[in-house]
Amino acid sequence: MKHVNPSIEDLRNPERFELIARINHQQIKEFVIEQLTTDGKIIRFYMYYQVAMMVIGVFFLVRSVILALKNSAVELIFTAAALVFSLTVLVVIHELIHGLALKLAGAPKVSFGGYLRKFIFYAEANRFVINRRQFAFIALAPLVLVKLVTLAGIILFFHHPVFYFLIFVMSAHSLFCAGDIGLLSLFYKYRDGEIFNFDSQEEKTSYYFRKISN
Repeated sequence: MKHVNPSIEDLRNPERFELIARINHQQIKEFVIEQLTTDGKIIRFYMYYQVAMMVIGVFFLVRSVILALKNSAVELIFTAAALVFSLTVLVVIHELIHGLALKLAGAPKVSFGGYLRKFIFYAEANRFVINRRQFAFIALAPLVLVKLVTLAGIILFFHHPVFYFLIFVMSAHSLFCAGDIGLLSLFYKYRDGEIFNFDSQEEKTSYYFRKISN
């Protein structure tokens, strides 16, 4: 039998559920930073992964500069193109993947928003209740899909200058996933009681509730 998530009315019953986080979308970056400074297996794994991606990205950036100084600027051009791509098109792709994952999770309607000055962008399904498994699928979908596509391209174009484009995109995208990992870690912060989430489009706020153990 398919598991049915509680309704919003159920979540707001203080005898059954406890509100553990209420996040205004404009303050989501501060909340994520706070989560990333806490201890936890997910956070530790992501930090190791992030450091590895940064080292790889910096290494090939420096290498492209060195090659440019040796009269081979094509690698640097591909790296510069990857930077522009990452700050524009990749942001859109990232959120579209979130939106697709939301639809696959059962969301009837998906909308997108953001705060350009803070470089915060998001996909949301208004008042659609999500459990931990669904949230993990939605949060990790861009990380996994972009990783697989760039890795396949890196293998295919290993001896071609486009390799520099792909390796930089893969490295840069790992930074974009910090918010997803920070929010996902909240679902694993509490050992007792399942966590549920929903977004309120009108309030521009995300709510997180923990089921009270009997």
